[in-house]
Amino acid sequence: VTQTTLSVEDTAGIIRALQDRFPALQAPAAESICYATTNRQEAVKDTAPGADLYLIVGAPNSSNSRRLVEVAERAGATMSLLVQRAAEIPWNDIGNISTLGLSAGASAPEIIVDEIIDAFRQRFDVTIDLAITATETEDFPVMRVLRDVELTRADMAFVNGAA
Repeated sequence: VTQTTLSVEDTAGIIRALQDRFPALQAPAAESICYATTNRQEAVKDTAPGADLYLIVGAPNSSNSRRLVEVAERAGATMSLLVQRAAEIPWNDIGNISTLGLSAGASAPEIIVDEIIDAFRQRFDVTIDLAITATETEDFPVMRVLRDVELTRADMAFVNGAA
């Protein structure tokens, strides 16, 4: 048993090699790979070709986010970078780009993606083409112990990345 941020395709080759060596090995079902990881990797793979720059929003210690940078480059983006905030974008190094790809690791708050879009709008004439490659319908109920906890505005701002 292992946990990975490798794609379904990447793990398939490893599983085949292991099954060749150990014929009784039972492989996990493809759907056991985290849906958020799979969906984001597929979205980046579909949208990276033709991108002058592909930004991935996420932490440098996030295996998921680092893998998305690799996926973007392998799929054809000219350059791919991992950033945590708009302030980390190397504006002098990226030059004039005509096509930007933008995605985020599974745990990156959407408010930071919005911050980066705003930073590009301040510097460029931006047209957004939203690429929807999957619909996520997973529902994670709040733990019973937390259901009746009152949240303040400060709590909600923190949860939404504004604090």
